[in-house]
Amino acid sequence: MTTTAYNASSITVLEGLDPVRKRPGMYIGGTGSSGLHHLVWEIFDNSVDEAMNGHADQIEVTLHKDGASITVSDNGRGIPVDNHPTHKKPALEIILCTLHAGGKFDNSSKGNYKTSGGLHGVGASVVNALSKKLVATIKRDGAEWQMEFSGGKATGKLKKLGPARGTGTQIFFHPDPQIFPRTEFNGDTIRERLEVASYIHKGLKVIWIDETKGKREVFHHEDGILAFMRKIVGEKNAKPVHEQPFILEKQNGIRMEMCFAWTESTEELVKSYANGIPTSNGGTHENGLRAGVLKAIRNFIETHNLTPRGVTLAAEDIREGVIGVLSVFVEDPQFQGQTKERLNNPEVQSIVDGAVRPVLEQWLNNNRTVAETIINRIIIAARAREASRAASASISRKTATGGRLNLPGKLADCSSSNRAESELFIVEGDSAGGSAKQGRDRNLQAILPLRGKVLNTEGTSLAKVLENREIADLVTALGCGAGMECDPTKLRYQRLILLADADSDGHHITTLLLTFVYRHMRQLIDAGRVFIALPPLYRVDIGKETHWAADDADKARILAKHAKSNSKTEITRFKGLGEMMPKVLWETTLNPKTRRLLRVEISDALATDRVINELMGKDASARFRFIMERAEEADELDV
Repeated sequence: MTTTAYNASSITVLEGLDPVRKRPGMYIGGTGSSGLHHLVWEIFDNSVDEAMNGHADQIEVTLHKDGASITVSDNGRGIPVDNHPTHKKPALEIILCTLHAGGKFDNSSKGNYKTSGGLHGVGASVVNALSKKLVATIKRDGAEWQMEFSGGKATGKLKKLGPARGTGTQIFFHPDPQIFPRTEFNGDTIRERLEVASYIHKGLKVIWIDETKGKREVFHHEDGILAFMRKIVGEKNAKPVHEQPFILEKQNGIRMEMCFAWTESTEELVKSYANGIPTSNGGTHENGLRAGVLKAIRNFIETHNLTPRGVTLAAEDIREGVIGVLSVFVEDPQFQGQTKERLNNPEVQSIVDGAVRPVLEQWLNNNRTVAETIINRIIIAARAREASRAASASISRKTATGGRLNLPGKLADCSSSNRAESELFIVEGDSAGGSAKQGRDRNLQAILPLRGKVLNTEGTSLAKVLENREIADLVTALGCGAGMECDPTKLRYQRLILLADADSDGHHITTLLLTFVYRHMRQLIDAGRVFIALPPLYRVDIGKETHWAADDADKARILAKHAKSNSKTEITRFKGLGEMMPKVLWETTLNPKTRRLLRVEISDALATDRVINELMGKDASARFRFIMERAEEADELDV
């Protein structure tokens, strides 16, 4: 055995911003679309911090014509440009080239920021590190200053451009294509974030300029989160059960604003923010809100002797249909990770809980008609849950430890009884199912073929859905129940994998299955147990080499890469999975070492709900509008 020496010379020291370029995922969560747009959020949030602390009232964000560069400017104080007393460099350079440097660490009474989007001190410097070019233009002290950077390092000295009126900061940056596979920004994603910020920070004017579309929009909302809540209710097409929403603005250790109402929707949707940062994964502020609401409702029911007979009110019954917005401002926010998707301050939960409970209870007592309407809504939710449980109870929900006697006859189950290592493939058609059964790993992989396109379950009750044989077989095979009773811990397999043809028909079948899982077994998605397999659409033989292309774009990429090759090229398009030899299906789609899987996740519950409702619902006009608005995009599709 050869032993490699491990000593001081083995240690690599990454200096400056090199750690960011080496491991960008640690700072922005990854180099995909989410990580790319996180660069915009970091710079934009810095400008928002200026506004939150009373130093700015306007922010302008521009997506340039190339689609891959952004400029963010504000009329705040402007980043300091004088030399730092210790480091003897302009403060601007230190902020943009050094991790954990900024004006948000000073907790003294004369600190520059009372609240901010975080105290990591890495935002601007991380954006600089991951940009092939960044230009900072500052107006302050009666002059305009500019400094340029690349890859986290200054490419020139701080320049004084000349006299200027007013103050402010402007940051232009172009992400580095050596870091990001794609550097094109999604204008709609940025626009949505900016519009939300204008609601959360009422009075703030946010200007959005999309040069790729030639559009300019101004977002400005004096009604703040109240207007935002009404917008969400309208987009979700959820009818409120009471006219006036509950509104609370309070300074109780922290500054908090909330606005919510009960609606006829079957889901709870609370958009939460901490110091203006969207906390998509919730946190202690959301926990405090839920706890306060539950206590207030239960106290009101007990005080007025409104406890229903024959049904027990669970927490989810009380929260069902609640749509609202929660915004808190904390002096020392503790976020989970640099992507700031969850607030972790433990003290915030009790503060929000203590603020909500007495005010909501008093509001209910002062508005008895509204209160009784809400309680009636909650009781209806509880009875619907009981009915859902009864419907699910009619299905065999055998688990791996509870026997397999009532499993569907067409299920080719795996031999392993270890759920942690097994997986179930849902395959459309007996032909594809046959290939999958022959090509699979019989020990770990189960195959359930479905005949034809499954039922469109959007807008259909669970009881009606379960009358469909294909859906009922699927639920039985999974063994974890459906509706409110769906329990991911009882799932008989570690993964549920949807496997359909790579063409448009296959995509339609996958969409139908996803609609069912989203509406009636969403708990599996939330638990990260649902995946989509990506079988190839083409086989590309170039000489003696074989390549597999997922779609036309992938095929074009492969051909372009080997364009200079003089070898003979043959392209085979698969009409369906049934055409693949079992060995080929194993190598390309089933083998865990070589296959490609997409994990199904819900990043924006509101947007997901809206899209599924529009595309799969009974209202054809919504579908028509969706298609017509995106007709130009369809020209590029090969269907």
